[in-house]
Amino acid sequence: MVEEIGRTAEGDIIINVGPQHPATHGVLHLVITINGETIRKVEPHLGYIHRSIEKMCESLTYRQFIYVTSRMDYLSSHINNHACALCIEKGLQIEIPSRAQVIRILMDELTRIASHELWWGAMAMDLGAFTPFFYAFRERETINDIMEETCGARLTMNYMVPGGVMQDIHPNFQRRIRDFIKLYKSKISEYDELVTGNIIFQNRMKGVGYLSAEDAISFGCTGPTARGSGVSCDIRKMYPYEIYNQLEFDEILETEGDSFARYMVRIREMNQSIKIIEQLVDNIPEGDFQAKTKAVLKLPKGEFYQRVETARGEFGVYIVSEGGTTPYRIKFRSPGFSNLSALDHMARGSKLGDLVAMMGTLDLVIPDIDR
Repeated sequence: MVEEIGRTAEGDIIINVGPQHPATHGVLHLVITINGETIRKVEPHLGYIHRSIEKMCESLTYRQFIYVTSRMDYLSSHINNHACALCIEKGLQIEIPSRAQVIRILMDELTRIASHELWWGAMAMDLGAFTPFFYAFRERETINDIMEETCGARLTMNYMVPGGVMQDIHPNFQRRIRDFIKLYKSKISEYDELVTGNIIFQNRMKGVGYLSAEDAISFGCTGPTARGSGVSCDIRKMYPYEIYNQLEFDEILETEGDSFARYMVRIREMNQSIKIIEQLVDNIPEGDFQAKTKAVLKLPKGEFYQRVETARGEFGVYIVSEGGTTPYRIKFRSPGFSNLSALDHMARGSKLGDLVAMMGTLDLVIPDIDR
């Protein structure tokens, strides 16, 4: 997994990390130039699981292509699907029933928490703490059970459709969400005790992988990666979609710009997602869960763009339509690609042992990058 392949300047050694390596969280290949244990350069080599998703979408209908995006950032599949549905609805000027809007947001925020839970467990495990991984999956499995009961799947749910959601919520939906909130609130203190307040963990994270606000903007970073550097970029606040502008929640910002700041953003974001869910779970409007749409959808000729806030940052869907039943062109703006571009800048001058902490706080999902 780490192999010497050659030398460059005097004292420099080039090593490979990956493409199969537990800390890369997927088939990511890093070519790293080190001098002793000091990192001189980090060069990501991508493409190991590139599937031409954008080109595939151009041969799929406007109902079909949505679900290909579940296979990109599979930990934000609901939110990716949501962005595609919103973009189509913008083109067709479809009015979404209020019940569907609330259900969509509940699903998005449950997805965000489930993603951050997995990230928290994997982050701690990357740094040598195995127990938090089991604690994280305890809460995440509760969310997955809700998803499975409502959507029939646990990872790539395929629940969002143009006009609303595929089917109405399960009769147990609200009760199980309330049970999850109670469980989460009773266990969140364990996260602080096990990891956040752990002095060894803090020493591994604080001052490591510094990224200034200016550099975060320059690299196009979004999501917790940018907000850990004090950059306000939450799409739910800046460009509200559905009913986010009617909800009370805070955009989490940390200004230190290091790995611990990015860690704290995600921990605090989970609490804000709980706050959003609490406002909606007992206030789901009655009515239709899906607007009436034609069986075959044709977007009018033109260009359409929609952005949403996934667990990793801004996800954008750009559609060029010529008026047919399939898109003429599709482009996805995935957060992981831009966030990864900052890794070399963050890592230079750091020790090789700190690279895992930096990569962990970027929360990389490689299919999101290798489209």
